[in-house]
Amino acid sequence: MRRLIALAAALIAAFVLAPGPLAAIGSDGRYADHGRFTAALRQAFTGYWQTGDRGPDLDRMVDFWLRYHVVKGAVAALILAVLVALGLRLARSFLGGRHRVAGAAGLAGVTALGLLALVTVAANIQGAVAPLSSLLPMVIEPGPLAGAPRPAVLSTLVTDFGRYHEAMAVIAALAAILLICAGIALWRRFARTTASERPARWLLGALGTVAAFTALAVLAVAVANLTTAADPAPALQAFFNGSW
Repeated sequence: MRRLIALAAALIAAFVLAPGPLAAIGSDGRYADHGRFTAALRQAFTGYWQTGDRGPDLDRMVDFWLRYHVVKGAVAALILAVLVALGLRLARSFLGGRHRVAGAAGLAGVTALGLLALVTVAANIQGAVAPLSSLLPMVIEPGPLAGAPRPAVLSTLVTDFGRYHEAMAVIAALAAILLICAGIALWRRFARTTASERPARWLLGALGTVAAFTALAVLAVAVANLTTAADPAPALQAFFNGSW
């Protein structure tokens, strides 16, 4: 168990420190510094916004951002796998009657971190599917862009923004299905346990409840993103107006 905890800690450190440098390999270090990258992105995107000419600099930044999300998503998936293994160890320890209070606290913490890792994996898959839309918050962070965009630019942004939300709708729907199946399996096992198996009933009931409520939240995310994907233009306009 200590090895799993150490591995999880190492992967969390890698998640924070590694994606930028790894994604910036081949870019002469121009994108490793977040401040420099944001300033260069704003300049390149403003030129694209005003002229309709995307240019090689913006293309390279979008490619960098795709690699960044791929690295982060892969590391987050590894963290999730380690947390699942750690959770199973803690569950066995809890059911075995060893340090139940500490085991319950550990399970609660691992479950919370696991859900956070799952959300992180989903967000990075979304960002990798539509890296241009994923970059938009950094584009408008200093303030609104001057002037109206070229029609071709607006059309590209609307299409990509729709793809961005389609990706999350699909991801959330799949996650909801998995959570619902997990919840059903947990509640079925709960129903098969006897009243004398109190630790098992407590654990199965708690995990089943978490799965059910998380599935509902994820379904709400899926519906919201599907609604936006069906008509992305108003949401994109609200985003650039600062009200989204």
